[in-house]
Amino acid sequence: MPPLEPFKFVDITLPADGDLQLILAECMPAENGPWGVPAYSFSMQAPGGEYMGRIRLRVGWSEDVIRYAGHVGYAVDPAHRGRRYAERACRLIMPLAKQHGMTSLWITCQPDNIPSRRTLERLGAEHVGVIDVPPAYPLDAGAERKKMCFRLMLE
Repeated sequence: MPPLEPFKFVDITLPADGDLQLILAECMPAENGPWGVPAYSFSMQAPGGEYMGRIRLRVGWSEDVIRYAGHVGYAVDPAHRGRRYAERACRLIMPLAKQHGMTSLWITCQPDNIPSRRTLERLGAEHVGVIDVPPAYPLDAGAERKKMCFRLMLE
């Protein structure tokens, strides 16, 4: 079997979606991040540069990514919620995931995070189950030590 080629970040400029632009903020090599896989981080911005939130694409497969962190993580600032920015940002990064050969994305959320669940449903993600999060694993939000797991197939 030939050796695996090292991961290469691509030089990417994502198209805008109306009043939403994703601006590349960071490319994190696998060895520098907590997930063991490379990751792209983008800021969600209005055309004038106003910060509205963030989205991250983790490229690769690990138990922590699939079960707890997800391939995609997003957060929209409270002042900008209710405009489907998370959903729209997910759609904007899908081509980047495909460019890296990904055929599906695992996305997780806390069971009590209704807006995130609705976002995943609108994206067409399949709810796969709810898992218990080990006590040592850091949670990003919520007090309940559970994660809802969704799989989003990329066309």
